[in-house]
Amino acid sequence: MKRIALKIDVDTYRGTLSGVPALIGILQRHNAEGTFFFSLGPDHSGREALSSSLGRYYGLSTRLYGRLLPGPIIGTRCSEILRQASNAGFETGIHAWDRVGWEQKVHQAGNPWIEAEMSKSCACFAEIFAEMPRAHAAAGWRMNRHALRLTQRLGFAYASDCRGNHPFIPVIDGEIVACPQLPTTLPTLDEILMLAPGCTPDQAADRILQLSTAIVGDHVFTLRAELEGMKFCSTFERLISEWKTRGYQLVALREIYSTLDLHQLPLHNVRFADVPGRVGPRMMQGQAFLQD
Repeated sequence: MKRIALKIDVDTYRGTLSGVPALIGILQRHNAEGTFFFSLGPDHSGREALSSSLGRYYGLSTRLYGRLLPGPIIGTRCSEILRQASNAGFETGIHAWDRVGWEQKVHQAGNPWIEAEMSKSCACFAEIFAEMPRAHAAAGWRMNRHALRLTQRLGFAYASDCRGNHPFIPVIDGEIVACPQLPTTLPTLDEILMLAPGCTPDQAADRILQLSTAIVGDHVFTLRAELEGMKFCSTFERLISEWKTRGYQLVALREIYSTLDLHQLPLHNVRFADVPGRVGPRMMQGQAFLQD
């Protein structure tokens, strides 16, 4: 069985209001599953560099949140929409509290700040869904040692915090973290568009299709409520249709997790490196642990 897990990052207030319902409709029309990872705290997208691969697609109000306009608290303002995704049968998880703050600070942040941010996300999630979150996907694939440790201590079943090739148990600074990582394996639509000026969204989708077919095994594809749920809806529907025509099953990340033998998962070091199409280091799946 060929499987592609759809990891849906919900980064902004506008993406939650408009992109999430649109994606629910698209996925239901195509009998596809996916996992929504929600940002729950203030939308401070205006503090994000507009040259980023995603920021250049924001509308005016989103560009002003956290600068000239107060950032709306997404979990409070959009709780019904978040529950709509869960009530429709989709898996939900944690993306961030203050997404922009996380991406800008996590690389140098100490444990107290990291723990406060992750704890606020978990508490808000529990208030909305009446259960604790079981999955974590770090904003921008940005993590540090403290955050990685907390994925274990806060009881997540799995995390999708990094880029890589296949599921693994992470090791950082020689310490094994008993929370499996299901890494993003394919480039994102916005990364391809950033790297290839003049490339159309459909051409970027063709490149993703080519890579998903060429690289053997299950895949995790990260999409954005702000892009595939709004500006590039038709491109995403075409991508889903092409995957299904090629025999792929489109699943939630929990489907990949449910078939893992956790005792047989390989141990891999994690490293921090640049990703083409993005600025700044992201967490990556590194060498097998204790392998020269």
